[in-house]
Amino acid sequence: MDVMLNESASTWRDRARAFVDEELIPWEVHAEMHAGELPREIAARHARIAVELGLPRMDIALEHGGLGLGIEEQCAVWEQLGRVTNALCWCFSEAQHWMFEACSAAQIERYIRPLMAGTMRECYAITEAESGSWESIDSTATRCEGGYLINGEKWFVTSANLADFFFLQAKLANGEHALFFMPIDAPGVTMVRSPLFTHTFASHHPTYRFDNVFVASAERIGEEGAGMGYTRSWFRHERLMIAARCCGAAARLIEEASAFARTRMVNGEPLGQQQVIQFMFADSVTELWAARLMLYEAARAHDRGEDLKSLHTRCSMVKLYCSEMANRVADRAVQIFGGRGYMREYAAERFFRELRVDRIWEGTSEIQRMIIASSLEKRGLEGM
Repeated sequence: MDVMLNESASTWRDRARAFVDEELIPWEVHAEMHAGELPREIAARHARIAVELGLPRMDIALEHGGLGLGIEEQCAVWEQLGRVTNALCWCFSEAQHWMFEACSAAQIERYIRPLMAGTMRECYAITEAESGSWESIDSTATRCEGGYLINGEKWFVTSANLADFFFLQAKLANGEHALFFMPIDAPGVTMVRSPLFTHTFASHHPTYRFDNVFVASAERIGEEGAGMGYTRSWFRHERLMIAARCCGAAARLIEEASAFARTRMVNGEPLGQQQVIQFMFADSVTELWAARLMLYEAARAHDRGEDLKSLHTRCSMVKLYCSEMANRVADRAVQIFGGRGYMREYAAERFFRELRVDRIWEGTSEIQRMIIASSLEKRGLEGM
């Protein structure tokens, strides 16, 4: 079952698949049994290969030293990376095209090019205790001589334990938002706690407090008030790539569960011959096909340069459907594996835990539904 990809996307799909199968998947169980950590030399090898492939600069235009890949190609890559558990595919940071539009020349040299080269890592400080991925935050950026004083608290700052700097979003005195670069160890930055989560990742999701942290004006990204626009661009990209990863995870779950069902004997017959099991596979395969059709149509709409508001809504639709689809597929896979599906050494068990957060981060399923419903009300079905 395949969705027709353009020639470049097919090539990148195959490159990513080889990286996943040969380098990442063999280390999943080790990561699971060692708090998500790999031997240092193996982690360094994965990061080096990712940089050699050009994965940190997929979204960057050729004239800026990037690969200039379209969204279709990027989805093809991330779909394959989604076949891996334990976030082993997060072995690189990724620069995005909007950064070259928003950042100054000095910021690009200090932060963005090191991301592209794999010599620095970033994290995004957006979510707060009382606001997730919705457009409401309480952290403030108050004007002072030479810059701003940042105050507030940020939750779920993914990969901050591995990062060199924050992309931090804060509210200005007039209520508008601004986005800033901030070193992870800036004076006044405190890691409040690093809670344990259901998944077993080397990347943690700490809570940080910012007490009168000075940020120079030169570290503001773009103009005052432009911060939410950049964040929306990041969300659109991330929601599509989460959807792509969910499709990859669902495909691997179906493959592994069907291979198991062909060899697991029950009353002298393969488990897969049981009609109840066949129905589970039929539902999973059908939903995966629908998800992939949605994903790549939305990707191609991006590459065609269609209306930005429509694209924002479609990204919400795709993220909503693909993340919930993958969770249903994972639940069925665990059921097919039976007791084995509850063992951490099986990918089905790890995906069952890991995929749950894809219905939460970068906008919960409920937020996606709010965005979709609002778009329908404002623009009508034809405008979506």
